[in-house]
Amino acid sequence: MRKYFVGERGKSLSVGQRQLLCLARALLTEANILCIDEATASVDHKTDMLLQKTIREKFKHKTVLTIAHRLNTIMDSDRVLVMHAGKVVEFDSPSALCQREDSVFQKLLRGGEDQV
Repeated sequence: MRKYFVGERGKSLSVGQRQLLCLARALLTEANILCIDEATASVDHKTDMLLQKTIREKFKHKTVLTIAHRLNTIMDSDRVLVMHAGKVVEFDSPSALCQREDSVFQKLLRGGEDQV
C-alpha cells in the first residue's frame, strides 16, 4: 500500500484536494451546519457538479451557508443574501429576486457587477 503524507495544515495537498477533504470531514461528522466559501472554485467542472449534487443531497435538511461569486452554485438555495460595499442590499429566494426588476441579484445574473 502506498502512503501519502498530508503534512501540517494540508500543505502537500492542492487547494482543490483540501476542499474535498473538508467536505468529506463534514459528511463523516454529520455536521448540522456547513459553511462553505467558494467550495468548488479550485476543482474542475465535473468535480464541481458532483460536489454541488452531494451538498444538495447530503445536507438537504441541514443549514448550508455558501459564500459564492459563481451564481450557479446558489440558484437552488432557499434564500440569498446579496451584499454590496459591505452592506446587505437584498435577502429573498433566488426566484423572487429574479422576478424583481430592480433586483441587484437579477442584474448580476444578466451581466455582472458593472451593471450594479
